Amino acid sequence: MDLYGLVESLRNFPGVTRKKSISSVINFFPKQAYTKVIASYGEDAAVVEQDDKWLLLAADGIMPSLMRANPFFAGYYAVLVNIHDISAMGGVPIAMLDILSVKDNRICSQVMKGMEAAVKKYGVPIVGGHTHPDCDYDAIDVAIIGITEKGQAIFSHTAQARDDVIVGMDLDGFYPEALPFAWDTTSKKEAPILRRQMMIMNKIAKQGLVRSGKDISNPGTLGTLGMLLETSGKGAVVNVDDIPCPKNVDLAQWLKSYQGCGYVITCDPVNSQKVMEMYASVGVTSAVIGKVTDDRKLIIRKDDQSAVMFDFDKEIITGCKPQSTVGWESVEMGK
Repeated sequence: MDLYGLVESLRNFPGVTRKKSISSVINFFPKQAYTKVIASYGEDAAVVEQDDKWLLLAADGIMPSLMRANPFFAGYYAVLVNIHDISAMGGVPIAMLDILSVKDNRICSQVMKGMEAAVKKYGVPIVGGHTHPDCDYDAIDVAIIGITEKGQAIFSHTAQARDDVIVGMDLDGFYPEALPFAWDTTSKKEAPILRRQMMIMNKIAKQGLVRSGKDISNPGTLGTLGMLLETSGKGAVVNVDDIPCPKNVDLAQWLKSYQGCGYVITCDPVNSQKVMEMYASVGVTSAVIGKVTDDRKLIIRKDDQSAVMFDFDKEIITGCKPQSTVGWESVEMGK
């Protein structure tokens, strides 16, 4: 596949295109001032000030296709994606709530076993929630709360021109059966290394090494970078050949994959080597793959070719613009 074919394949990947519905949902909520809200839309977790701490709140629902394909992993990933959202913000996950909707008790049992396995590995408890019995569908949704020191959260909307773009992934993984876009690096690893990986962004945040960041989720590596740039009002130039990739894995499949442990961050170039060393300390392979620019386009390069993947002056991924990612008061004032 040439570069232009690769870009079109990534642009039209459902993990990216389904994010567009966010733009219509956020417009329904009232835009009144809440001065305790530090950040909201466009972030992996909302940030709310509480005394001298920042609370991080997030929630995720699992796609019906995963529930049908593998209910165990549906439960497992319901926990994992929420932990990643808190970790990506530089936070410490505290506890989760779940909402379980049940049609088939056998599927429910597999979902619960998956959730139990993830809780044991990461040590973040599920402390309550709600169960809908006798539904005509099966679904699992999880919400999480985390915490960070005031001023230490890692945001998505704060990338700056001339930042290095760094991706970090655990390459030691596999694709589970029937899940071709879920790179599993966690289900066969022991708890200690997973918990160190869970906390690495918190350690990076404490040292103030990064400017912005997100965990690599369903839109894949470049789709996730695109969301970060969109909320920051920036662009980037990225060299595809610099993105770490396991041997014998198709590049298009890899770039579309949800990462069992993966982050895309931007930082001042003087901090890049330190960030990569910290990733390496927990088994995460990382590389500088490009630069943030003021031009609101994500440009992908490979060999002597280049192509625009997203032009944010003409299109959206989520519609979360820079002014809509910060606190409610700023939204109301149009800042």
